[in-house]
Order: sequence, then structure tokens, then C-alpha cells
Amino acid sequence: MRDLSDYSHPITDLFEQPKTEAEWEKYRLSQDQVDFFHENGYLSGIKLLDEDQIRVLKEALEKVSNPKHPMHHLFHEFHSNESSDPNQVLFHSLGHWRIHPAFHDVIWNPAFLMASSQLLGDKSVRFWHDQLFCKPAKHGGNVAWHQDYSYWTRTVAMQHLTCWCGLDDATEANGCLNYIPGSHRWGLLDKPALAGEMDGLKTMLTEQQLKEFNPVAVPLKAGYATFHHPLMVHGSFANYSENARRAFVLNVFADGTVSDTNEPLLQGVPIIPKGQKMEGKFFPKIFEIK
Repeated sequence: MRDLSDYSHPITDLFEQPKTEAEWEKYRLSQDQVDFFHENGYLSGIKLLDEDQIRVLKEALEKVSNPKHPMHHLFHEFHSNESSDPNQVLFHSLGHWRIHPAFHDVIWNPAFLMASSQLLGDKSVRFWHDQLFCKPAKHGGNVAWHQDYSYWTRTVAMQHLTCWCGLDDATEANGCLNYIPGSHRWGLLDKPALAGEMDGLKTMLTEQQLKEFNPVAVPLKAGYATFHHPLMVHGSFANYSENARRAFVLNVFADGTVSDTNEPLLQGVPIIPKGQKMEGKFFPKIFEIK
């Protein structure tokens, strides 16, 4: 058993790595897709996984979600239920890339890397942290409306990106992601409790923002991803359906981002003093623009 953050490169053959510029090109987003992202704050329907990769990641999820896993201490956070309501369960964790090879190597999925670099403005990309969000059938909890960067202000400049990918089909019935298109232009808002009241953020909005609060549901087939801007207002409703909704999240930032705190950036990670560049084994460079 080992801490996989010691390996800043793929360690399995789960994701074939392009060897030439031409091989990378097949993963490139179109200009229309990039323009849609900048206009609306999100881009959905990007295929990241095939059926075999989904199966392997589901098996990995089953293992790492067990609190008795021998490497459990490597999690930055682990919440069997982040909701305060025991009747609404939201499994949420950070740090599983350190524990299982499949979750380690999904960070180097070339489809994810190419899209991330393009949506960050064709910049080199560093890993920030991963997440798991799992809603069981019939009593899965919600994720309240929020902006990711409201939880990440310990890092600057704001040049971050989130990728959400389902391991199950995500539908409106089982709690797929919802976006407020254009809300990435609202500026930084206060942060609500992540698994708290769904509409808590609305108490912090202006009258104009409330008028523009028009949610768009983003159902996705398993293995497909959606990317969003760090100020994008998003959330997901509870799961009362007969089907589980399991997903992983990969958060990244453009190379050159620096620490804005003298506190630990993640639990178990050595302090990077305020003003110093975010780098090292916990924040590896995963895609480089030559």
C-alpha cells in the first residue's frame, strides 16, 4: 500500500496516453464549444470514459468509500453523509486519487486534460483536488446552490476549473447537476453550507440576480462530463428515484496560481506560504503547453 500522490504520472494503462500532436488533436474542443463555455459558464456532454473505464472506477469507488480501507487516513476529507439529515444521504470525499490507481490515473485522462487546458485559455494545468459525490437511491441528499471558488479563496488568481463526471446516468429524477447560465459574471458570492438548504444562496442575491436565476438541468449519460467556471452557480437536487447517482469531480487551476494563506490548503498537505506558487507532489502539473 502506498500514497499515490508520490507519482506525478499515470501508473496504469487505463487511459492511453497520446504520443504525438496528431493524437492529442482528436480530443480538442471546437471553437463553438469554447465560446459556449465562456458565454454560459459551462460546457456539457464531453465523453471522458468508456464502459470498461466506468466499470473499473465503480469498483474503485466501492473500495475507497469503505471507512475501513487501510489507506483511509490519506483522505483530505471523508463524509459518509455530509447532510445533517440522516434521511438524505450525500457521500462526499476529497483525496481518493492518493488511494486507488484508477482514481489516480483518471486525472491524466487525455480528454479531460485537453478540454481543461483549452477552457483555461490554452494554459498549462495543475491538479487542485478531487471529490466524490454519491447520492444513494431513494434518499440521496441535495448539494445546495453555490460557487466553487467561494470555498477556494485560499488560492489566487482565480483561474480554476471544475469537471464533473457521472459513473451512473444522471437524470433530473436522481439529482443531476443544475446550472444558472451566465451567473459566472455575478462576481464572488458568500458561501452557503454545501449540503444545507438548497436555496440558501438566494438570500445573498440582488433583485436582478434573482430575476436571472433560471436553472438549467444537465442530464448526462454515465461517462460523460460537464465543465464549469469557478464562479458558476450550480447545485443538484435530492435523489428520490430508484437509481443511485455516483460521480467524481476533478478540480484544476492554471499553472502559476499561488497560495493566499499560511494555513494548510488541504488537510494533510504541507503549508505553502502565502504568495508562493502552488506546486509539488500534491498539486502536480498534469498538462503542459510547450
